[in-house]
Amino acid sequence: MSEMLAEFIHGLQTFHFLQNALITAVVVGIVSGVVGCFIILRGMSLMGDAISHAVLPGVAVAYILNINFFVGATIFGIMASVIITYIKENSLIKSDTAIGITFSSFLALGVILIGLARTSTDLFHILFGNILAVQDIDKWITIVVSLIVLLVIILYFKELLLTSFDPQMAKALGMRVNFYHYMLMMLLTLVAVTAMQSVGTILIVALLITPAATAYLFTKTLKAMIFLAAGIGAAVSVVGLFIGYSYNIAVGSSIVITAAIVFLISFFISPKQRYLKRKVRK
Repeated sequence: MSEMLAEFIHGLQTFHFLQNALITAVVVGIVSGVVGCFIILRGMSLMGDAISHAVLPGVAVAYILNINFFVGATIFGIMASVIITYIKENSLIKSDTAIGITFSSFLALGVILIGLARTSTDLFHILFGNILAVQDIDKWITIVVSLIVLLVIILYFKELLLTSFDPQMAKALGMRVNFYHYMLMMLLTLVAVTAMQSVGTILIVALLITPAATAYLFTKTLKAMIFLAAGIGAAVSVVGLFIGYSYNIAVGSSIVITAAIVFLISFFISPKQRYLKRKVRK
């Protein structure tokens, strides 16, 4: 293990692509953990899954038009969130049904368009990520977008807090609950697009949800949960990158598995869960 760690550190000092991968992984882990806290509190895990799949046709269109994938993916992600919310608010269909119909349709369209635009190798990288192939321009886009997302959350923290915990009171206070809902959907879309290169569209929801869920087991306030989730997101991203690079396996999958292991351990040792205490008493 020490030899692999030394090799990884040497690689960071030597290879520019690994430096890009590390910076991108840490940034994505932080912003995913932060946004994931609001997704969990609002019970919108399925929405995160839907948007992460919905960006796929946007990537395909970007390839076809020879523009940056970020533009196409963002447009289609926002489009999916608007469609889902509109169906939920203007029909008898429940939100989970609207989400299922929308994300499966977008995913199918994306697979078709990717097949027409590029090879199956590109599809694999899009679905499961390829953080070791991150270019300088992609790294800087990720950093800038993540900073924008974090800045918006800081500026509207109180509003997001109230609309997440008690939307009815927020309405009574005259707050624009729908506006903050759509704003969070926009932030979720941006995070999904930035995380696409590290873990791919299939696994984005895991990076959004798992660090935040782990942090929830140890904290009592939203601020503490956000900071801990950001730290966990960054840590599992670094560890996942190390494992993927050292053993020559998919980095995105390594990141997600690492996050899942951390959650599993936390599930048993969390003071809020009191799982071990209950077992001892029995």
